[in-house]
Order: sequence, then structure tokens, then C-alpha cells
Amino acid sequence: MKFTTRARYGLRAMVDLAQNYSHEPIPLIRIAERQDISEGYLEQLMTFLRKGGLVRSVRGAQGGYLLTREPARITAGEIIRALEGPINPTGCVSENNPEECERADTCATRVMWEKIRQSIAGVLDHTTLEDLCQEAEKMRQSREADMYYI
Repeated sequence: MKFTTRARYGLRAMVDLAQNYSHEPIPLIRIAERQDISEGYLEQLMTFLRKGGLVRSVRGAQGGYLLTREPARITAGEIIRALEGPINPTGCVSENNPEECERADTCATRVMWEKIRQSIAGVLDHTTLEDLCQEAEKMRQSREADMYYI
């Protein structure tokens, strides 16, 4: 299963909001600059995330975006579903409204597809924004430890 740019960039934007989590809105231009995502595309992503109840927008000169909950209470699964819809490696094992399949009772591969869907959903649903922020911090510290100064 290949996730689209929408999922990848949207998740990056959400991690950015989590890394800069406070009660002050973060201007979209700041997220766009830090994540190297066009502001126009980021605005489209934020529409999906706002409709999914994951961010809220504040208008005005001091406006921007805020997470609706603490980073520890937002999962990657919620974000991916808000951006992409249900986890769906094949139509017959979709999380929501699986397609009727004439071969469902005899299809040897359907069980495998269901396991794949459950595995992907499990990883996404057990990974929070806080987890991703901690991973980013470990990576930052590792890069700094590898730097040599003369």
C-alpha cells in the first residue's frame, strides 16, 4: 500500500504542529517553510485535518493553526484517515463498507489482505504525534552527536 503525498505531507505538518505545541496558533507560512511544503497545498491539507477534528484555525494577524488535543492524544491513524479515508489495501477488506465480493467465501488471498489492513491500522493507531516528536528528537540528538567541531 502506497500512501499519497497528501498523507505524507499532512502527517509532517501535524508533527510540526506537535513539535511547536502551545496555546498560540502557528501561522501556516511557518509550517510551510519548516516542512518545505507549498503554502497553497498545505492550506488544502489543513481543510481535511480541520474537518477531521484534528486542528482548528484562528483568523487574523495573529492567526494560524492549533491542534485540537495534546500530541499524545492524536494518532497517526486519525491523521491518515482524515486525509486519505479508511485504510483500504483492497476494496473487499476496507475498514468502512467493504465491497461485496463474489469470491469472498473461496478467496484464499482475502485473509492475507485483511491481516495486512489490520497490521497497517495497528501501527498507525498505536503511534501518536508525541511518539513521532520523540523520534524526531532522538534523530536530532544523534545528528548533533555525530557533528565534529574543529
